[in-house]
Amino acid sequence: MYSALNWTGIPLWAKFFFQLVFAGTATTIVSGAVAERIKFGAFFLFSFAMVGLIYPIGGHWIWGGGWLAKMGMLDFAGSTVVHSIGGWAALSGIWILGPRIGKYNKAGKVNPMPGHSLTSATIGVFVLWFGWFGFNPGSTMALDWGSIGHIAATTNIAAATASISAMLLMWFISGKPDLSMTLNGGLAGLVAITAPCAFVSMPSAFLIGLIAGVLVVLAVFFFDKIKIDDPVGATSVHLANGIFGTLCVGLFGDPTVCPAAAIVKPGLFMGGGMAQLMPQLIGIASIGAFVIVISAITWMLIKAVYGLRVTPEEEIDGLDVGEHGNVAYPDFRHAER
Repeated sequence: MYSALNWTGIPLWAKFFFQLVFAGTATTIVSGAVAERIKFGAFFLFSFAMVGLIYPIGGHWIWGGGWLAKMGMLDFAGSTVVHSIGGWAALSGIWILGPRIGKYNKAGKVNPMPGHSLTSATIGVFVLWFGWFGFNPGSTMALDWGSIGHIAATTNIAAATASISAMLLMWFISGKPDLSMTLNGGLAGLVAITAPCAFVSMPSAFLIGLIAGVLVVLAVFFFDKIKIDDPVGATSVHLANGIFGTLCVGLFGDPTVCPAAAIVKPGLFMGGGMAQLMPQLIGIASIGAFVIVISAITWMLIKAVYGLRVTPEEEIDGLDVGEHGNVAYPDFRHAER
């Protein structure tokens, strides 16, 4: 009955809890993208659809013996199952919600709206980076030390390299090594290596990270250009690099790098042609189409029945006041009076 979930020798509830956290991660990706203008209740309702329908179906297709798994698509720890699913749902929500008040002027120029604390953002990224060593190596679902060590190393190499490449590119573009983009670079590298972490060599992990850091910077500028207002860059980090990471399985896959890699066919750059790349492309396209359609329908239903967006007055005052009846920084509010 639970064969699609409990396909390893570990206890069923351990596997269930692991997947529960993955589903929560995919949903959290959406929260950052629609922040600062969505009703709390609307996101609460969407979360039920995300963890109860969208994530389980996409996850089953790839990880539960579904049609993409039978076709040969591989996603070791979730570049598509977790990050792209969250990214596609986020993109759909942003499109339906629209940008925050004041994000774009009448000429279409971007008005930067930076976060309030780069210290908190930096701590958060390092917490995530550390957590990824459970996320990726844990996906072996076995005490396979050779694979676990390999996966941990590829994960760290990609994250570190992406942090540096994102920093250097922004330094070149703006003349300053931007911290916020450096942080997103690290996350981009983590997302990009998540699918191929068990299937690629250390040099390939280095190259994947190098490209991921550049990709996230270009994606941020691209989404701003088309007026997709994403306060935390979730689509640039999780969607763009989730797609890229999934492709990397078909580009750099090497079945000799560790025991867990035996299931991958050699990638395009490893002499394997399209044998692994084609299933990856089909998986990316099918998951994207499915999530965009179902999430858009869900957002529109919530909009019709409950409403999605707070009033302009609430948005300007801050959602902590209008939605929760609390003030995040009472001293600041008192000083304004």
